[in-house]
Amino acid sequence: QWVYNILEKKAEADRIVHENPDPTNGFVLVPDLKWNQNQLDDLYLIALVHRREIKSLRDLTAEHLLLLRNVLQEGKEAIVKRFGVPGSQLRIYLHYQPSYHHLHVHFTALGYDAPGSSVERAHLLADVIDNLAMDSMYYQKRALTFPLRADEPLFKKFQEAGKV
Repeated sequence: QWVYNILEKKAEADRIVHENPDPTNGFVLVPDLKWNQNQLDDLYLIALVHRREIKSLRDLTAEHLLLLRNVLQEGKEAIVKRFGVPGSQLRIYLHYQPSYHHLHVHFTALGYDAPGSSVERAHLLADVIDNLAMDSMYYQKRALTFPLRADEPLFKKFQEAGKV
């Protein structure tokens, strides 16, 4: 609900850094709640796409390339304009598995070791775009590894299925 409240401007409207209002290929860029916006060393913003049916990396196909390119380009432009941090100093990625099932993209300062920015969980947006340009169904076909904590319900399900 938090995501929908932001997208519908019922919450945090004053925190929006950038919005592309297109319902198909647009998004909202907001500072992550973990970032206090007082320094740039731990810069952290989230792009929330307007489309509600895209839940995670697994749902993406070549149909979403314009949306993803918009997020990448407009997100970088908005961050350099507002915060003076160029795209070359950003890590721009998606999580798999995501912490919530509404497609969102993380923008963090390159030097910031943000939670979940490690290779086991983070997929660089530029790589995602390239993979989908090569194969529209890339993320439906590809095996994706991801870490799980021992106390996570999904880990328990893997254990019960004998997969761990």
